[in-house]
Amino acid sequence: MQLSSAYPVDKAHLSKIIIDEAPHEGSFATAIPELMLFRRDSVSEPCSCLIEPSIVVVTQGQKRLLIGDHNLHYDTGRFLVNSLDLPAASEVVSASSEEPCLGFVVSLNFRLIADLVAQGLVPNQPVGKAKEGRGVSTGVGTMTSQLLEPLARLVELMREPQALPALAPLYLQEIHFRLMCSDQAWRLRQAAAVDSQNQRIARAVNWLKQNYNQPFKVEDLANSVQMSTTSFHQHFRQLTAKSPLQYQKWLRLTEAKRLMLNEALDASSASYQVGYESPSQFNREYSRLFGTSPKKDIQALRDSVRTRI
Repeated sequence: MQLSSAYPVDKAHLSKIIIDEAPHEGSFATAIPELMLFRRDSVSEPCSCLIEPSIVVVTQGQKRLLIGDHNLHYDTGRFLVNSLDLPAASEVVSASSEEPCLGFVVSLNFRLIADLVAQGLVPNQPVGKAKEGRGVSTGVGTMTSQLLEPLARLVELMREPQALPALAPLYLQEIHFRLMCSDQAWRLRQAAAVDSQNQRIARAVNWLKQNYNQPFKVEDLANSVQMSTTSFHQHFRQLTAKSPLQYQKWLRLTEAKRLMLNEALDASSASYQVGYESPSQFNREYSRLFGTSPKKDIQALRDSVRTRI
């Protein structure tokens, strides 16, 4: 696809900007709250993560996201879009120290999308595409010059900090408009629809994130978002590839991992803090998710950090 129009985009130029702002491997916040950069210097095994509502653009290299049975590849010609806070596993498919995997993440604003739809400023979604929307809330779209241009302007704006307050909101609005003209528009339209099933599941997910260490009954959570238990189970699994209890377990285990790694808690203390009553159950479920015991996993992560230093 020819990526040149009124604002020609050179992905090598974008990669150079990212390398300047990301001099080593990692993820980097920017002066634009909605924009985050990333750099990966080698291929990797799938790594557990929570992806937020956003689009992910790769300017160099390839990545893959694993969500349940869904296997999503994206690269310089395809962007990842996600409409819900979602447990997943991220994998770097193509990268090296000479040619690292580079890219950026732009947070989505569903209020802005809803306003664009309500004002009739975006095209209606073809029925055929809407039928494909049943399922996980993440997909891969085809990058176009119309979408890449405002994305590139947003990234380049980091080099002009005095212009951020005036121009960043305009570029973000254009990015959302272009997304609503893309082949992933149906997914975002569903997510932004007021009082839709997607919105109700999103409210339930938000409650779980804030109360992951508290016991709950699925039927009570379903009632809180005005859904039957059966419908709630069905739509929750469709959109997240997990049951509500599996989602809570994932949140607990990943938070426990953070507590052990960053705050030096032992496994028993971390397990109680995230809501487990039995350390032995915590150890079993942790090993099942991460492939090894908490002690061995944290030690390996610390050794890896020391090796890079």
